[in-house]
Amino acid sequence: MSTLKTIEKTQLEQLLGTASGYVLDFSNRTFREFILENGDVDIYADEYAVNGDSKAKRLRAFWDREPDDRVGKVLAELIEYWNYKNPQPNAADGALAGNCRRIVERLLGRQVSPGDSERRFLDKDLHAVSLKNATADAALLPILDSRFSEATRCLQNDAPLAVIFLCGSILEGLLLGVACAKPKQFNEAPNSPKDATGKVKQFHHWRLAELIDVACEVGCLTLDVKKFSHGLRDFRNYIHPYQQMSSCFNPDNHTAEICLQVLKAAIACLSGER
Repeated sequence: MSTLKTIEKTQLEQLLGTASGYVLDFSNRTFREFILENGDVDIYADEYAVNGDSKAKRLRAFWDREPDDRVGKVLAELIEYWNYKNPQPNAADGALAGNCRRIVERLLGRQVSPGDSERRFLDKDLHAVSLKNATADAALLPILDSRFSEATRCLQNDAPLAVIFLCGSILEGLLLGVACAKPKQFNEAPNSPKDATGKVKQFHHWRLAELIDVACEVGCLTLDVKKFSHGLRDFRNYIHPYQQMSSCFNPDNHTAEICLQVLKAAIACLSGER
């Protein structure tokens, strides 16, 4: 069992919003996927239901049953997910998050860096991904393959902006193709974008952000890929020169590597390899 103290659990529960029985904004499915990915356990196994069936009660059972290193690893990722959802917290919430990070540091016996998740993501071996199984549109495949090859060459030749723009375009093409192949799932998803009359928009009017969110919601993308895909989307928007100028955005090859890795991870998800 972990060595979490009562006051530490109280702080963590306050940050994660467990008073209502929920954990952040996770659904049952995404909560299970998150804990499985980061803690290597099925949080919906019977042993985690000793306190009750809600996500919050299962998380408490997880804290009580698992050792410090496993609990710390999951908490570090939960805090990072909270930070992703709250990029500009108020002073009180920011201080609470800082306290929670120090709790995780104690559990892991090391300092937790906000970049840890990024480094683990970049270190994943995704070299063998193939676009062939990631899209059902055979006519689109040669175009996507050509752009993917070009993005790889651009990375090798120190052209980071080109890599970012190409990766963003490939991701959007892939997700639009998946939506067209699975119209019922995408149209019926709770977060599918609606027009002024409340009718779901036609797929070619969906923004990339909406395609990413709904693709995760229907199980086509994992949570970590969703998170990093939004980063790629933000970078891709600097295709507008004035926006790049106003933001003083000057990407290097490291940024381009992250974007290409995000695209590879999305391809792996859509191919059923993750």
